[in-house]
Amino acid sequence: MRFWTWIGRFEWGLASIGAGLCLLAMMLITVISVFGRYVLGMDLIPGAYNIIERIVFPLIVFWALPLAHREGTFPRLDLFTMTMPHRLRASITAVVLLVELAVFLILLYYVSQFAWNSYLDGRRAQIGTTYWQLYPVLAMVPLAFGLMVLEMLRLFVRECIGVISGHPEQPSET
Repeated sequence: MRFWTWIGRFEWGLASIGAGLCLLAMMLITVISVFGRYVLGMDLIPGAYNIIERIVFPLIVFWALPLAHREGTFPRLDLFTMTMPHRLRASITAVVLLVELAVFLILLYYVSQFAWNSYLDGRRAQIGTTYWQLYPVLAMVPLAFGLMVLEMLRLFVRECIGVISGHPEQPSET
């Protein structure tokens, strides 16, 4: 279980430290930009909007997604299934996870293709008067989807064990 503990810590680091620092950067860029524009009458950070829109905000979203999925903070409709016997509930959950896994594997394939092609093409974003490479930001999208696929695989295996054994599998500490 060291692998899952390490993945959990990695996701926590991405979400809390990485996304938190991005949120701080977003606030600082906004405050400095507004101060410069309305108090000093000049643009202190050229391309501030593009930095936030094309770099900082996507990083916040894609660094927080895997941890949000792992912790189950996405909306769920499990009130109906909670009244079912364990094997039936685990079976339904396994089927739903299998469908979810298939969808996210397809998404992972396409975002990986897009990120790789963007790297090969040298995709750039205009920030102020210069152009910045986007591949470091775009590489985070397949990373996020890959981490979510790993978590879905873990949950799918757990539910399959629950179906076979007939006993609820206790969630592991991560």
